Amino acid sequence: METLTDEVVAPGAPVEREVTRRDLLVGAIHGIWALIAAALCLPASAYLLLGAKPRRRDEWTEVGDVTKLPTGQPVEVAFRRNRTDGWRVGSEKLTAWVVKTSSRSVVAFGAQCTHLGCAHHWDEGKSKFICPCHNSLFSMEGKVLAGPAPRPLDRYELKIEGDKLLLGSLHKNAKDSV
Repeated sequence: METLTDEVVAPGAPVEREVTRRDLLVGAIHGIWALIAAALCLPASAYLLLGAKPRRRDEWTEVGDVTKLPTGQPVEVAFRRNRTDGWRVGSEKLTAWVVKTSSRSVVAFGAQCTHLGCAHHWDEGKSKFICPCHNSLFSMEGKVLAGPAPRPLDRYELKIEGDKLLLGSLHKNAKDSV
């Protein structure tokens, strides 16, 4: 029979311990948890901290030739523009009402009424923009003539390069502007 002897270990000295099967399994489980947490946290952190791609501010869309627009007559033009929603870029079809007031002076209005966003149209007989939803009336300059519309028609930023008409972003008009 063997006798067990108690070994005296000095205080503060490291105690050597055998690694058991249980210790290996617990370590493996903790390692798997760490991998799962990293796999979930890294993409979420990137989404929250980095945010979406910055929008390009100077996006101009060519909509036509200024020399072909009739003076004093609103013309509806349709165009396509890329729109960025977060990381998704999609193409959308838009329309605008373009009015050439003189040889080099042009105004472009959004195609939505400022009341509830219905599409308005130009009535040749009345010489007014008319919203069919609630009968708002707008002048050729975009001013409110009648109806529940709270403000003038929204205007597009525009510039003319040579004979080409370029539309920028749509801006809401204040109540007393235009």
